[in-house]
Amino acid sequence: MAALSEVNALGQRIWLDNLTRRMLDEGILAKYIESGVTGLTSNPAILLKGLKEDAREAEYLAHLSGDAPEERLESLVLPDIRRACDLFLPVHEKSHGEDGFVSLELPPKIAFDEEATVSEAIRLGDLVGRPNLMIKVPATPQGISALEQLVSLGRSINVTLIFSLHQVFHVQEAYCRGIEKCAVPDRVRSVASLFLSRIDTLIDGMLPEDSHLAGKTGVSVAKIAYQRFLDRFHGEKRIPGNPQKLLWASTGTKNPAYSDLLYVEPLIGRETVNTLPDKTLAAFLQHGLAEDALAKEVDEAMMQLVELERAGIDLEAACNRLFEEGMQSFDKAYTELLTLVS
Repeated sequence: MAALSEVNALGQRIWLDNLTRRMLDEGILAKYIESGVTGLTSNPAILLKGLKEDAREAEYLAHLSGDAPEERLESLVLPDIRRACDLFLPVHEKSHGEDGFVSLELPPKIAFDEEATVSEAIRLGDLVGRPNLMIKVPATPQGISALEQLVSLGRSINVTLIFSLHQVFHVQEAYCRGIEKCAVPDRVRSVASLFLSRIDTLIDGMLPEDSHLAGKTGVSVAKIAYQRFLDRFHGEKRIPGNPQKLLWASTGTKNPAYSDLLYVEPLIGRETVNTLPDKTLAAFLQHGLAEDALAKEVDEAMMQLVELERAGIDLEAACNRLFEEGMQSFDKAYTELLTLVS
């Protein structure tokens, strides 16, 4: 049975991929923090699910303020984000600003508008008013350009919905350009969120039944991305400030035939973050093993991608499809949230 302190000692931080008002009101989030969870991620789908499953949904909706649906949604979500930030603030301060972040996603409808992304990230960041808020920006071409601007302005950013190594490269380079222009680079923190389980769900469906390649692509992509992280941020070409850490997202195993810790145990390594849904976190605390595994079996990971190519699978095209589906999913959840609060 692993303790989160063991993972922390290996240089990885575990965040929670969930936020509900019930968790705040009943002290559940505080207990997670006591157990060693050091940050939190949220998105429209998580917020929608939590709201619909809460017996006090009608009570919450009855006390919203604002005329426009967007204003009413902010009056529902932002107080909870502030409360979560306040709970993680001691972690943030103890780590000297390195950890203890709470992520808030921008409205999906502006994902392809660079100017709107920059202005909305600044507006929401100022509105929440907490030093440990991390605004989530999707890895669209416009979002990646906005990342550069926001980092240059000293804003901490979580780049989300990354599926491909191509996206990882462009996100890292935009971050580096931004940090080079930032007047306070040491204050900026950023993570690049690489979504994993959905990769295997799609690729497995493209492989023959019982293929030896099944269930390995997500972890392989992550391991190669980590090698690129090491090369970019710890190679000859250094940057001022802090490296942009990789964050493993979509880490709940979708296929019941696979280990429930498929996207946890093999991906423990220094200067990374893993954000876990409640079920996966519980499984890790119950029977997980904390070992420094991320930098191991890299050659096998490379061969996995080579064999996929030989099998006629275009991984980049598949990841582009996953990105489009992810954007559609978040947009649908956000639209439903607006409908609920209207």
